[in-house]
Formats: sequence, structure tokens, C-alpha cells
Amino acid sequence: MVATPKGRRTEAAFHKAARQVFAEKGYFNAKISDIARAAGRSAGSFYNYYDNKQQLLEALLADFNDDVLNRARLRATDDQQKNIEAAVRVYFETYREYVPEMIGAYQLSMTDEKFAQWWRTRRDRGIKGVLTVVRAVEHTGVEVDLDHLVFAAAMVSMLDSFCWTWFAAGGDPMVKTRDDEVAIHTLSEIWRRSMYDGRPTPEL
Repeated sequence: MVATPKGRRTEAAFHKAARQVFAEKGYFNAKISDIARAAGRSAGSFYNYYDNKQQLLEALLADFNDDVLNRARLRATDDQQKNIEAAVRVYFETYREYVPEMIGAYQLSMTDEKFAQWWRTRRDRGIKGVLTVVRAVEHTGVEVDLDHLVFAAAMVSMLDSFCWTWFAAGGDPMVKTRDDEVAIHTLSEIWRRSMYDGRPTPEL
């Protein structure tokens, strides 16, 4: 990768173009020449930044993780109930922005075990984020009487699977509402009630 202003602009152009092409054609059908054309660059210049299409996808997915964590950090407060909703909202809204990358991640995970392993390790940051909320809740005097790591992994899986179905897979036929606020509230309440076990949230 080239660390000059022009290089960063070119790389950003490839990122934007890849997201567009992945959305239109899917990851497997997207060609480097398609991405270069959409970016207004030559196919040869692509290789100044990435060795292949998979490496570009991994860079885009790393951006997703960074965006989720940075946005959640900006919204963090001393109110743990608000932090739970903020974390869910950030993940939900960021996922919606990154649907093309997520489609690519799912497609590649089914055919490339090495990539699947890489993608699973990216979940660690989300699990650590949930653990941070769990510890903050316990700091208020509420015991979260579940295995913390398993609980955190379950919450990440719930958010990931729900968002995939909601945004990428067309939704569940039985669920008629497409109200994002209802979805965010429901996911937040599942997380909150699981930790507080029906107990009221302590007053600050």
C-alpha cells in the first residue's frame, strides 16, 4: 500500500468500488477488472495495494470492525442500559452499511477454511466489547450469573445472525414488521434481560 495522499485516495477509490461491485455482482462474480473500472483506475494499479480480491475483502471487513468499535466507544456513557442499546444500535446500523462485505464474507467462509478461521478471529473484538459491558454491569453490584465468555459469544452470534437475516437474506417471512427501531429495541432487551435476569436496572 502507498502511504501518500494520492495513494490513500486511490486505495479509498478501490474500497468504494469494491463495495459497489460486491453489492451488484456478489463477491465470487466480481472481477478485479470490474473493481478497477468502477474505481476509475487501471487493473494493474490494483496490485500496488492488494495481491488479490480476497485481501481487499479482508481490508474492508477490518474497516467494519474498526467502525463498530470506534462508534460504540464514542457513544459510551456511565448508564449501562444505554450502553447496551448504543452497542446494539451501532452494530445494527454499521452492518447495514457493510452488507456487500458481509455477503462476501459469508460466501468465502463456505469455501475457504483459512478465510473462515480469519473471519472467526475477527469476532474476538466483538466478544471483548460485550465483556466490557458485562463487567461494567457487575461493577454496579449486579451479578451476571452466566459464563461471561459464552454469554458474550452468544450475543455476538445473535447480533450477527439477526442482522444477516434482516439485511442480506430478505428477512423471515413470518415477521411482517421491517421497523429497524423495533428490531434494535428487541435485541437490546434480550441482551439486557439476559444480564439482569428480570431485576430492575439499578439507579445511578
